[in-house]
Amino acid sequence: MAATVAAALAADQASKALVRRFLPPGKTLDLHFFALRQVRNPGTAFGLIRGQSLPFFLGSVALLLVLVMVLWRFRGEEGRAFTAALGLIIGGALGNIIDRISLGAVVDFIDLRFWPVFNLADTAIVLGVGIALALVIREVWREGKGATRG
Repeated sequence: MAATVAAALAADQASKALVRRFLPPGKTLDLHFFALRQVRNPGTAFGLIRGQSLPFFLGSVALLLVLVMVLWRFRGEEGRAFTAALGLIIGGALGNIIDRISLGAVVDFIDLRFWPVFNLADTAIVLGVGIALALVIREVWREGKGATRG
C-alpha cells in the first residue's frame, strides 16, 4: 500500500508543481478534449463547499480515517486490489491535505469543460473509491449468493 500511496501523492504533487510553475492563474491551455487551467479551490472536492476551511479540513481527516477503517474491514479475498484502492484514496487525500495546509487552498487544473476543474489527487480518490466499492459489492454479492445456496 505504501508504494501506491507514494505514487499517487508524488504524481499529484509533481503535477501541481508543474502547473503552478508553468501555467499562471487565468491562463488556459486548450488540448482539444480538455484544457489545463490553474484554479485555487478553497472549498471541497470539485469546489462544492466554500468558506468552511477548518471545519471541512478536520472533517475530511476524520472521514478519511473512518473510511480507511471501514474499507479495511471489507477487504476480503481481494487483498491486492483492495490495498491498491486504499492506497489511491490515502495518496489522493494526502495530496489535497498538503495543498490545503501549505497553500490554504487546493490547486486544481484539469478542466473537462462539463465538470468542475479537478486534479490528480481527486482522480486517485475517485478511482480508489470506485475500485473499493466494486470489490465490496462483489464480496457482498458472493456472500449473499453463497447464503442462498446454503
